[in-house]
Amino acid sequence: MSRQFISVDIGTGTQDIFLLRSGIGAENGFKLVMPSPTMIVRGRIQDATRRGVPLLLRGVSMGGGPCHWAAKDHLRAGLPLFATPDAARTFNDDLEWVEHEMGVQIVSEDEACGLANVDVIEMRDFEYAAIEAALRAFGVQLSPSAIVVGVFDHGAAPPGVSDRIFRFEYLERRILESNRLSAFAYPAEDIPAALTRMRAVAASPAPDCPLIVMDNAPAAVLGALLDPTAAGRQHHLVANVGNLHTLAFRLGPGGVEGLFEHHTGLIDRARLEVLLEQLAHGTLSNDEIFDENGHGGRLFVEDPTPALPDRAPVLVTGPRRRMLRGSRLLIHDAAPLGDMMLAGCFGLLLGAADHLPRWEAEIRESLSDRFAHIAPWDVS
Repeated sequence: MSRQFISVDIGTGTQDIFLLRSGIGAENGFKLVMPSPTMIVRGRIQDATRRGVPLLLRGVSMGGGPCHWAAKDHLRAGLPLFATPDAARTFNDDLEWVEHEMGVQIVSEDEACGLANVDVIEMRDFEYAAIEAALRAFGVQLSPSAIVVGVFDHGAAPPGVSDRIFRFEYLERRILESNRLSAFAYPAEDIPAALTRMRAVAASPAPDCPLIVMDNAPAAVLGALLDPTAAGRQHHLVANVGNLHTLAFRLGPGGVEGLFEHHTGLIDRARLEVLLEQLAHGTLSNDEIFDENGHGGRLFVEDPTPALPDRAPVLVTGPRRRMLRGSRLLIHDAAPLGDMMLAGCFGLLLGAADHLPRWEAEIRESLSDRFAHIAPWDVS
């Protein structure tokens, strides 16, 4: 009997959903590319703003960006916006800032129940019931052996600590503790307390099966390595150019040799080219990246040998990868298993495999070429 493994990569623009069935090539997996939760909430807030009605946000912390901007527009229109504490943390972990700087009225769950004449919007990143219903409409019955979900989590920085510093120090610490990209994946019960968005995903309703949550930026890089161009090489430079963040890794035989993370909207092609060259040649400046409002950069090896001595291309994935079109660098748009949009989903599965020893071999084999020739009706 083929086992099911569901991966959900929750980004800013889309949520990408992939159903892997063991023993069947990934090319015959089922996939959905749908609006992200923050885009869905954005649309609901905008609808309430157009109708001029007060809003109550309840639920849990989720991805911000578009829904945050829509909430600010709602307040600028002079309309009331209430939120329970957990939902309000979508905008900032500092609830005083949300209330006094942004203008959201924080209410308890009991107070929320007493509000009248308000539209209620549920805040949540992971909606298993919606995925199940969508696939059921096409005759697919879900019975997952494991679920893996990817989100970008800045982490809840202590008061007075920069979110950017807190995020980058977390990335550094994980690599120093376990130098592999799967270090950014956690079983639900092991997610650190500071990763509040991941913990909110883990608390979402889901079937009784193992749930793994992973940072989706390293997951996209891990998935990109399934591109045929990466086969047989010892050194890689891989960039995930996301809608809001760009994360690039220098990888070698021993694991991660260096990385940088920046805000995509603050860099252009020329700046990204320079950063990639500095990462390849071991000349990154953490202070320089931070001073221009990025997160930071770091090399973990002292060897200044260029990462791409054989002129291997930089592997690029992510929804804003077109930034590097026409680059003076040698660029390859990674399309693992023929599908760039699912690089994150594939990486999530690979990251989860290290935490699912019972099924690790099945997951890895199904993402390889081993079963590519098998049609889905040939497997019971």
